[in-house]
This record gives sequence, structure tokens and C-alpha cells, in this order.
Amino acid sequence: MSTAVMTTFSTRRWILSAGLLALLAGCGDEAANEAPARPAWVVQASAQGAAPTAYAGEVRARHEPALAFRIGGKIARRQVEVGQRVKAGQVLAELDASDVALQREAAQAQLVSAEADLALAKSELERYQQLLGQQLVSQSLYDARKSQYEAAEARVRQARAQARVSVNQAGYAVLRAPADGVIAQRVAEAGQVVAAGQTVFVLAEDGPREVAISVPEREASLFPVGRPLSVELWSLPGKRFPGQLREISPSA
Repeated sequence: MSTAVMTTFSTRRWILSAGLLALLAGCGDEAANEAPARPAWVVQASAQGAAPTAYAGEVRARHEPALAFRIGGKIARRQVEVGQRVKAGQVLAELDASDVALQREAAQAQLVSAEADLALAKSELERYQQLLGQQLVSQSLYDARKSQYEAAEARVRQARAQARVSVNQAGYAVLRAPADGVIAQRVAEAGQVVAAGQTVFVLAEDGPREVAISVPEREASLFPVGRPLSVELWSLPGKRFPGQLREISPSA
């Protein structure tokens, strides 16, 4: 406001000076032409800090999960584009499964080997059990064979678990949509090597929608959680939808 006043006074001084010069020039030379008037901009002053009644925001899905592979590898195929609608369980992308297949074969071979060792340990235990009944071997030798048999059983359980993990990893090489929705963002491309957990797509799930807005810090106290609000879309001017304040972000 003070700037506007100072500008006005300066303009008045300039106008008075110009008028005084014109008067002196008229006294010295009455035949001189009068200087033409110069245009001026007029700006209406307005009060600063007035609270707005509307805020611009961004409409987004209530749930937007970042989709990623559970194992690392090279993306062999990408099946969807940004903005494409997908169904739950639909294949979005696939990794090169050659390494996964080799790991599965190795785990299966370890399981077969462990099962063979278990069969041998079982037959040895049965034979020593018979010899112990005939008192042809000592109790300590029988206990040693029993320990070998139990260790072989443990190795079989471990190999079976590893085989199941390798089968699961083969399934992890295929990225599927967890729910119906729209692909909102694509972060990786076919041929790119990604790590486990690295975001490949962002899915905007079907369901509730929300509007994210930003308000000045001095006005944050005017928006308690649960306050009813009205939402108006730019594509539908004049039509308002009822809303309710659901959450205030803890970060600025």
C-alpha cells in the first residue's frame, strides 16, 4: 500500500514539474505547440491476505500401489501401456525366466539326491537295528546310524523347501495386476534389468477417489478432519459433489 502511495506522489511531482515547464515555455514562446497528454495505467488496490474460498487439487485413486517383481532380472516382455485398463490377475510384464528355470532344476536335483541319501540311511538303520537285536553291534554304532538317518531326513526337508521356493520364484517372474484398475504410470521398460522390489508400474485401483490439495500453513487450522467440503471438476463447471476431509498429511 505504501508503494502505491509513493508512486502516486512521485507521479504528481512529475506532473507538477511538467506543468511548470510548460507554463515557462509558454511565457517564452507563445507559438510553441502544447505537449500531448501521456496515457497512464490505473491499478485498483486490493486487500492482501484474503482467504480464498477454493483450492486447486489433483483427483487420484484412493489406492495406488507400486507394482514390482519379487525377484530381480531382465524384463523380457511388457504387456500393457499407460492409461490401459487391466483386470485382477492380468499379466503386466514378464522377466527372462532362463536363470529361474536353471535354479529350479538345481533345486529339484538336490531334492532327488537328498531323498536317495535318506533311503540309504533308512536301510542302514534297519540293518543295524536287526544286528543290535542280535547283539552283534554296540548301542553306540546303532545310535550313530540313527543320527545319520535323522540328518538325512532334515536334508530332505530342506531340499523340499528349497524346491518349493524355486517354484515360487518361477511364478514371481510374471508380474500380474493385484486388482482392477488403470495403469497410471510406467517406470521400467522391456530390456531393462530391475532389482527385486523396484517399481515397474503404478496402478490406480478402481474404487473410491480422493482429491489432494495444498493449503497455506496459516489456514491449516480451518480444516479439521471430517469437515464437509464441496468438489467441483474443471470438466464440469458449476456442478459440485459432496466430499469430506479424510486426512491431513503429517509432512509439509
